[in-house]
Amino acid sequence: MAPIIETSTALRLGGQGSPGKRVLHAALDLLYPPLCLVCRTPVGAAPGLCAACWQRISFIDGPVCGCCGLPFEIDPGTDSRCAACLAQPPAFDRARSAMRYDDGSRDAILAFKRADRLEFANLFALWLKRAGQSLLDEADLIVPVPLHPMRLWSRRYNQSAVLAQRLRRLAAKPVDPLVLVRTRATPSQGKMPSAKARRRNVQGAFKVPARKRPAIAGRKILIVDDVLTTGATIEACARTLKRAGAAEVFVLTLARVARPLPRTI
Repeated sequence: MAPIIETSTALRLGGQGSPGKRVLHAALDLLYPPLCLVCRTPVGAAPGLCAACWQRISFIDGPVCGCCGLPFEIDPGTDSRCAACLAQPPAFDRARSAMRYDDGSRDAILAFKRADRLEFANLFALWLKRAGQSLLDEADLIVPVPLHPMRLWSRRYNQSAVLAQRLRRLAAKPVDPLVLVRTRATPSQGKMPSAKARRRNVQGAFKVPARKRPAIAGRKILIVDDVLTTGATIEACARTLKRAGAAEVFVLTLARVARPLPRTI
């Protein structure tokens, strides 16, 4: 069912400017009435969420850490940094996320990531663009966090690469999914018991192929991923890109844990 939904959603997003497209859109609504992507309740337009599911999403709209994008409870002032970034500045320059990773967003993200629910991708890309517009404006190239070939084979798609390609359409920025490669198959970060274990798990797990180094030398690279937790994977990617010559590295994730675990080394 997912491929049919994905195709009809893509056709809807193709635009409604001409009379022919408006007729096509109306026909699609008759054949495949727009439904909430989470609970399947009828909605006014696709892709979208019903009011109840929308209210469960905690978008990050207020003041955030000027570096990692951690949401603040109060506004400490422009470009203020959280305690973690002050104590140990990350390898990336700036990071932003669209929403909190919590009970309200978890099911939708995991459905997109692990259950072939690719119809979420267009909506998520819209949220990413809204949250990361300032990063997109500066970035020269979008690079998704890669999967190891064995995991890509078993999962059939890289959710970060799907989001990056959707962003390419919305932001008119080039995407290169081959700039970063994963050199070894690491256990899932979710299975790691601590931030320290996560960092050890991805240490040396990424590289920039020699043929790709000219593409990033002196350029501003935007890394795209689904969820930022401790930041171990993003840190490893950013460090690898800077060693290969990137001038700056930005990070844009769909969601983030609002209270990150300590950056223990």
